[in-house]
Amino acid sequence: MAFDIASLKFNEAGLIPVIAQQHNTGEVLMMAWMNAEAIAKSLETRRVTYWSRSRQQFWIKGETSGHTQALIDMRIDCDRDCILVLIDQVGAACHTNRRNCFYTSVIDGSEVELIRPMVD
Repeated sequence: MAFDIASLKFNEAGLIPVIAQQHNTGEVLMMAWMNAEAIAKSLETRRVTYWSRSRQQFWIKGETSGHTQALIDMRIDCDRDCILVLIDQVGAACHTNRRNCFYTSVIDGSEVELIRPMVD
């Protein structure tokens, strides 16, 4: 069966949430957004391309930082309203230069930093 991007359930802004996960460890790295064209570009180039809501433009992960994401697999959830990309992450996934964006935990009502920024 051919993949039909139009069969996905995008929000009112034409976006769908995307979770990025390291393909060989299962580590959840980040969450971002894609529109239909970003999905098509990611599948075509095998470099993960997101849609930046703040800049209103495409964002190829690692284009400026060098911290790239190679697309290994793209999976669609059962409701067709969320995407999981299995990737090979080089360097930090988070713009704060941390391995992943989920670097704080709430412990006894306080936020605790679990991951320090990476050293280049």
